Amino acid sequence: MTLAKPHELHAQATRLEAIGGHYDRWVLRSALLLAALGLVMVTSASMGVAQALGVHEFHFVQRQMVALLLGGVLAAIAMRVELRFVERQQRLALLASFVLLLMVFLPGLGERVNGAQRWIDLGVLSFQVVEAVKLLLVVWAASYLARHKDEIGSRWRNLLVPLAVVGAMVLLLIAQPDFGSSALLVAIVLCMSFLAGASWPRLALLALPGILGMVALAVFEPYRLARITSFREPFEDPFGSGYQLVQALIAIGRGEWFGVGLGASVQKLQAFPEVHTDFIFSVLAEELGFAGVLATLLLFGVLLWRAFAIGLRCMLLRRQFAGLVAYGIGLWIGVQATVSIGVNLGLLPTKGLTLPLISYGGSSLMMTCAAIGLLLRVSYELDRAERQVQRARNDLRQFDGPGETVLPAALVAAQAAAVRTKPAARIEPVIGGMR
Repeated sequence: MTLAKPHELHAQATRLEAIGGHYDRWVLRSALLLAALGLVMVTSASMGVAQALGVHEFHFVQRQMVALLLGGVLAAIAMRVELRFVERQQRLALLASFVLLLMVFLPGLGERVNGAQRWIDLGVLSFQVVEAVKLLLVVWAASYLARHKDEIGSRWRNLLVPLAVVGAMVLLLIAQPDFGSSALLVAIVLCMSFLAGASWPRLALLALPGILGMVALAVFEPYRLARITSFREPFEDPFGSGYQLVQALIAIGRGEWFGVGLGASVQKLQAFPEVHTDFIFSVLAEELGFAGVLATLLLFGVLLWRAFAIGLRCMLLRRQFAGLVAYGIGLWIGVQATVSIGVNLGLLPTKGLTLPLISYGGSSLMMTCAAIGLLLRVSYELDRAERQVQRARNDLRQFDGPGETVLPAALVAAQAAAVRTKPAARIEPVIGGMR
């Protein structure tokens, strides 16, 4: 038995460093198709709203296109940033979350729209801060849960920290008020904690007081109680509290199998509130029918399938932070899409949540694009790591030939050093390199 020479181990490490990865093509394709569908539906749904407001008929879709362009820039940046750097910014992400949530209350900076203090005025646009907080919270929670993966299932204190953090955020969101986003953040953190190893009984016991508090807020606040009662029996007050849901249900019913045709919706001409934002799914169902609804659900299904598949593969490679980021983004998009569609179908009370990548909303669209970019970065680094492992195995078989054998420990040590060492000339991914 002979050991590999030092220069051979060095060459092995160099080869591993030079290996690049590929983006997940299914994530990118499904996201692009959803964004394109969103532009079409915003164009159709917003014309009646624009006419009612006395602005240009393409006012909303032009703003949506600008937001999509800015979101594409954010996604491109996220796709090129190493996850190691992102993970090191976890404390900054947490601090930025609370700063953003507090900024909406500053006079002259915070902006009140329809009685809600959720936006900050940036001069050229208004930004809804909770959309950025969703992504920042996913990054922080993934980092925390990855660092405490061995204790999260056995120590109450370690499990209490992420719930306490999201609880503090919920208090700030309720003050705005934003009940829908509060429930979404709680759901994301609870599910991420479970996927990181926490048991459901522990999570339920710790989350129960907060959930009961949110239920009490919903029941004892008059306008929230009206939403719940109108959701249960919208036709009891079809021109009052049940107006939005009634119009949405009529639109969905008119769509039948293949819809009334793109742009031919009648219910959107009623210009009921939020038809181009929270209730855009009903216009989609009316114009494209069951076939369009099924295609939309399929696109979301593909996106979520790939997000969770990427997360699982990362966890199997013990890349906990990357895996939890993928899980968190999948949960964010999946839960928000489910709630939005459920509201349109009359299955859930109105929550004020947009349909990701489809509804009109610059802040939501930009940050969802940024999240997709981060998910693509996770897929790139996962593919790179899997290729490095495969190359290492192939090289091990090559070295282990007649008359020349390498001790596995020596080769594995060189491979591990290559993976941990920062390359002298960094290999940057390109859009063309997709799998």
